Amino acid sequence: MPPALAIHGGAGTIPALGLTETEAAAYHAGLRTALRAGWAVLAGGGAALDAVTEAVKALEDDPLFNAGHGAVFTTAETLEMDAAIMRGSDHAAGAVAGICGPRHPVEAARAIMERSGHVLMAGAGAEAFLRGAGLEFMPPEYFATAWRREALRRELARLASGAEDLRSDADRHGTVGAVARDATGTLAAATSTGGYTAKRPGRIGDAPIIGAGTYADNASCAISTTGTGEIFIRFTAAAEIAARIRLAGQSLERAAGDVIAELATHGGDGGLVSLSATGAPVLVFNSAGMYRGFVAEDGALHTAIHREPYRQG
Repeated sequence: MPPALAIHGGAGTIPALGLTETEAAAYHAGLRTALRAGWAVLAGGGAALDAVTEAVKALEDDPLFNAGHGAVFTTAETLEMDAAIMRGSDHAAGAVAGICGPRHPVEAARAIMERSGHVLMAGAGAEAFLRGAGLEFMPPEYFATAWRREALRRELARLASGAEDLRSDADRHGTVGAVARDATGTLAAATSTGGYTAKRPGRIGDAPIIGAGTYADNASCAISTTGTGEIFIRFTAAAEIAARIRLAGQSLERAAGDVIAELATHGGDGGLVSLSATGAPVLVFNSAGMYRGFVAEDGALHTAIHREPYRQG
């Protein structure tokens, strides 16, 4: 199989009319940096699991995206990050929820997969395990950014006033993720998020829930989602797409497109990036936009934000 890679930087996009060309260029540059990091692994004959790890780490390091450095705040002005990773060949998976400390939450999820004997760990217990595993930790100040604090201030003021929710996708959503297929045909997926601005402390979305926000199965597909986490959990969005491929013989494009359209009827907006055992990546969304990108077979990088044509870089 030819290797393949697709990423997203979340459905939480700045409205198209409010996005300057300078801001857009910065987002495209961040997406390309992540694509290069993941593609370098695949082009060198590396594993899909390593490719999605490196791509997501690059997005976690970029303060423009809501994961790692640049994560959003809870109502208590705390940071709680979630992440998951999964390999399609054997369904090995790891996930972490409600943590603040590991520089790269995706590496925390991978450490849980490979070294804990568990699939999902959360909170203080997870952080203690991860310290023992030797992961790089950073102080809370590392993850915080001024514009995320300002977004929290605005949302707390709106909640206190009882005003209508007129927030943009940029304030309501935000996740990063990647899917990859390596030269052996193995699929992998990874997702990482800070949640959404002014979420309740302790709230966990779909990103670390295997089968909802993250899934990989060599017999069907690899998926990383972004959007209204509660809806994606309730309808086990990623697993539903995989089941339609495996049991109903649907194409990835049809299954992914239909599920995202159906979620919209239940109040679920967002999107996903996905790959099957063969073929090109499928990137779909029902929201105003989704920071996203993929690598073509010739190695060219393609990125987009709203519904405009992809930029090649």
